[in-house]
Amino acid sequence: MRGKSRIIIAGVLVLIAVAALFLFYNKNGDAAVLATVNGQAITVDRFHREVDRLEEPHRGMFKEDPAQFLDLMIIRTLLLQEAGVQGLEKGGEEEDDAIRRFLEKRFSTPPEVSKEEVLNFYEAFKGNTIDMPFEQAEPMIEQMIRKAKQEEEYTQFLEEIRSSADIEINADRVQAIAARPSGSTDGTNTREEFDTALKSGKAVLVDFGSNSCLPCRKLRPILDEIKKEKGGQVEVLVIDVNKHQGLSREYKVRVIPTLVFFDAGGKEVFRTQGFMSKAALLEHLAKVGVV
Repeated sequence: MRGKSRIIIAGVLVLIAVAALFLFYNKNGDAAVLATVNGQAITVDRFHREVDRLEEPHRGMFKEDPAQFLDLMIIRTLLLQEAGVQGLEKGGEEEDDAIRRFLEKRFSTPPEVSKEEVLNFYEAFKGNTIDMPFEQAEPMIEQMIRKAKQEEEYTQFLEEIRSSADIEINADRVQAIAARPSGSTDGTNTREEFDTALKSGKAVLVDFGSNSCLPCRKLRPILDEIKKEKGGQVEVLVIDVNKHQGLSREYKVRVIPTLVFFDAGGKEVFRTQGFMSKAALLEHLAKVGVV
């Protein structure tokens, strides 16, 4: 009887071990998949390989926000699948070429632009944006309208193939692989630090931006340099518009990055939008007494 009990117990232990092994591999196999696109897996390894091919600041930005890059990978996978249906998919290093040839074939006929559309556009912007006779402006306007129509067709096509595709995303896994911001990309300040800086008696340069904004990230190393070189004369702050929406509204920030310059008395004297070189920043800082 004891012998039979030992055999049964041993059998149960073997079954438990096998089940545990199965669950382990099944769990890790699932975890390795970030998304499936019509049954085709996008794995964590593939994600990292693709991201690591990028240059900074794109690489760091997408590592911190993997969902954004995963969305691009899903679109790329859908386009390759569509190219495969047309017999254009080659795989490997020729994937970009396959997508290009597929899109060229899919959108081979340029959208038509009527004379009436061009004339309506000209009348709407004449005297403001357009300051030339209609005959001179007509080719340029026609090209602009055609390009806008092409972009609309492309966007609509992507929406169509995506809505009809079977896409499953492992949101927990995507969140788990997100890298924490570090170094210059993590240099965001609080409302309290902002208020203190305006009362410091120094000139203040504030960058209203976001870590998910490419021009903002390009600015960060430059701002770090200015902070180190001119720290005795100017306070340099970075305000994340997503974290401090109230402050952003208070200073009427509508485009990021927005760079706002304050004098030593805390009064705004100048602002600009978009990326700015170090030389240009220093030139504007000189106007508020930073030499």
